[in-house]
Amino acid sequence: MDKLVIGILAPVDAGKTTLSESLLYICGKIQKLGRVDNQDAYLDIHNLEKERGITIFSKQAVFVVGDTQITLLDTPGHVDFSADMERTLQVLDCAILVISVADGVQGHTKTLWHLLALYNIPVFIFVNKMDQDVTDQDTFIQELKKQLGDGCNDFGQGETECFYEQLAMCDETMLDAYLVMQHLELWQIKRAIVERKVFPCYFGSALKVDGVNEFVRGIVKYASIPLYRDEFGARIFKISRDEQGNRLTHMKVTGGRLRVKEVLTNGVWEEKVNQIRIYSGQKFELANAIEAGAVCAVTGLTQARPGEVLGIEVGSQTPVLEPVLSYQVTLPEGLDPREVLPKLRQLEEEEPELHIVWDEQLQEIRAQIMGEVQIEILQSLIRSRFNVDVQFNAGRILYKETTENVVEGVGHFEPLGHYAEVHLLLEPGKPGSGLTFAVDCSEDLLGRSWQKLILSHLKEKTHKGVLTGSEITDLKITLISGRAHNKHTAGGDFREATYRAVRQGLKEAKSVLLEPYYRFQLEVPDNFVGKAMTDIEKMHGFFEISTINPEGTVLVGSAPVVTMRNYHRDVVAYTRGRGRLFCQLQGYKPCHNSQEVIAAIGYDSERDVENPTGSVFCVNGSGFFVRWNQIKDYMHVEGHFRKEVDLAPRAFGNQGSLSTKKLDNDHRIDHYLLERAVNANKGKKSGWKKRSVVKDTDNKAVKDASEQPESKEAYLLVDGYNIIHAWPALKDLVDKDMDAARNKLLDRLRSYQGIRQCQIIVVFDAYLVQGHREEVLNYHNIHVVFTKEAQTADQYIERFAYDTKGKYAITVATSDGLQQTIIRGAGCALLSARQLLEEIEDAHGSIQQARPSTDGNYLGDTLTLEVRQQIDKLHKKKEDER
Repeated sequence: MDKLVIGILAPVDAGKTTLSESLLYICGKIQKLGRVDNQDAYLDIHNLEKERGITIFSKQAVFVVGDTQITLLDTPGHVDFSADMERTLQVLDCAILVISVADGVQGHTKTLWHLLALYNIPVFIFVNKMDQDVTDQDTFIQELKKQLGDGCNDFGQGETECFYEQLAMCDETMLDAYLVMQHLELWQIKRAIVERKVFPCYFGSALKVDGVNEFVRGIVKYASIPLYRDEFGARIFKISRDEQGNRLTHMKVTGGRLRVKEVLTNGVWEEKVNQIRIYSGQKFELANAIEAGAVCAVTGLTQARPGEVLGIEVGSQTPVLEPVLSYQVTLPEGLDPREVLPKLRQLEEEEPELHIVWDEQLQEIRAQIMGEVQIEILQSLIRSRFNVDVQFNAGRILYKETTENVVEGVGHFEPLGHYAEVHLLLEPGKPGSGLTFAVDCSEDLLGRSWQKLILSHLKEKTHKGVLTGSEITDLKITLISGRAHNKHTAGGDFREATYRAVRQGLKEAKSVLLEPYYRFQLEVPDNFVGKAMTDIEKMHGFFEISTINPEGTVLVGSAPVVTMRNYHRDVVAYTRGRGRLFCQLQGYKPCHNSQEVIAAIGYDSERDVENPTGSVFCVNGSGFFVRWNQIKDYMHVEGHFRKEVDLAPRAFGNQGSLSTKKLDNDHRIDHYLLERAVNANKGKKSGWKKRSVVKDTDNKAVKDASEQPESKEAYLLVDGYNIIHAWPALKDLVDKDMDAARNKLLDRLRSYQGIRQCQIIVVFDAYLVQGHREEVLNYHNIHVVFTKEAQTADQYIERFAYDTKGKYAITVATSDGLQQTIIRGAGCALLSARQLLEEIEDAHGSIQQARPSTDGNYLGDTLTLEVRQQIDKLHKKKEDER
């Protein structure tokens, strides 16, 4: 039997529960229609739901239509319980979106629409309450097209010529098919629905069961049945408890089969399934096994969490909806908070967004909550389940922090017998992107296992900002360098170094305080529009007039949560109940009064002992603390943003005359290149060496005299093809003649060498040439290397840099970002392709007037390197004969 998992979503009072009752009644699941106001709806099984007349917890019902088994997941409609609704989306095959014709497309409707698009879920729309005779179908379809998209089409008119024409306009492929056949095949329509190019719309009245039967038949006809793999997979979307207190893990099986007593694992925990329950309303049936496509609840899993995946399933979507208010949980007098905390953790398992936190310094419990209705529900749940009466304070805004510039954070942890250093690149991300992590670190600097460990430490903690101690967000944190010790490094050392690197980077960065914003839709009578606009401006909000109709004016916009959180009460008061305000979290934006908030919170980042900003170093057998702004004077690994060395004569020190050093220099270079060619496959071991430091009389660590910089011979290594493709003049020449482009680069570099008196090695890739051996040529006063098969220019330059590290003052010219990062770790200076071009032009500037321009393309440019060398030999032979 085919299986479909369908979720039903709607704003409050759109008639979602009534439509669910009608669907179950039409399909024969129930014999009598339940009513919300009668407190006998099939899926409103909790007393709190019956009392309030709203859906608070997601539930399921299973019924059969023809050859299709449908699992209907009823989700909460109230904004305060939207997180539960969002968790359900990850297991849906398609969704039913209920829209009341009387209310139209509300703010929360658009939020649901955005989430459905984010999770890529096909949508069937049911326009409810058509019995109220508010508007006609054609007018409302045009409104849906305007508000939600052109894909909204009336499927209740039957498959007429007009119906096909409307669908054909939604997709170019369907338009081509329609023009040829004058109709559309069923599979073409189903594909367009799956690809979210078409959204079937049906009209009716759920209360009077009008249009519901046609709606069910339409879903079964046009919904696509997913295909599942044979290997086991599952997605966990909910945790709950039954009346006996048994922990239930709700999941959808997305591959293979799940059996009782089977052992499940997510790579961290491993537990056995004791029972498999198929719920339908309040009742359930036990099953020994279930196939892919089914939704069930299992017992026996004590560590599973919502959002986790099992088996072949990979990855999970980070929730979009999150609380923006933090409340203190006040307990009855005489009750120990540590006794209540484990009980509250049970609620947190079921509602992860609560984020129950024990603040050790303030000795208080805090919870993150979506709104006032959720507070009332939580109080009732805690009272009924644990017999404890709790109170919540007025609540405070949950601020966040980010940065607006790129910085390198360095953390070092080296008490006696320990060692770890971590370098992180902190880059601002897009608004709403959260925290992302990456690795751009050579394994020659830091082993792969250490890199993975650092990444796990970055992800395991909620990192605090330095302005208010709030959570950081919208940052990309990249591991770019680090160091371990073969003997003294343990896993915990990198945890300390990683945390300190984040904090040190945040202290250096220009931090920005963020506050949550509401996206609002305000409907007021025309005579109150002026007051509404004035109020929004006072709340530091932004707005625009969306529509003007006989019932009033609709304003849409955004405003800070802190200023708008209780504005709905004012709207009801000054409009005498005729105005309506719909708010939904839009995201975080820069705080409108950041200085006031920072001063009011009074957070001191350097006194936060749980999140230190400084690092620990060791000298003479004893560790000492270094403040965040001095760490880079002590760090053992070269920094990412070291000052690039200019390729001017002063940067190379006293080089002397090329004529007096040329033979000796050429001998050493040729010797190295020959040794590299012969021993290309031999590894080179390097031992760890701690930087030698001593303390002066002022107790400041200073470098040992042996570490003072010496005048070193200068080398310029050029990634040949990288530069050719980066310089516009050479890039244009590549399409005509690569040899000409290569020769022109070599000519410019040999001319430059004659001015700057540095040693130049130009490396070209030959790694795709089968059987090619490493080739070393002297072209006038510079050296040219063609790499061997399977070796890139990057690899050659990196090996040269590491093998000669400390011997020469090496500068590498490349625009390859990854290579730049690796080369920095070897202590080399860098020039981008653009900087190299500017440097060469500057060097030629002093003699530009004395020499004719060579910007044109000449015959000599088209000759290959070998031909030009033969010509040079002929010239030399003629000179010797004279």
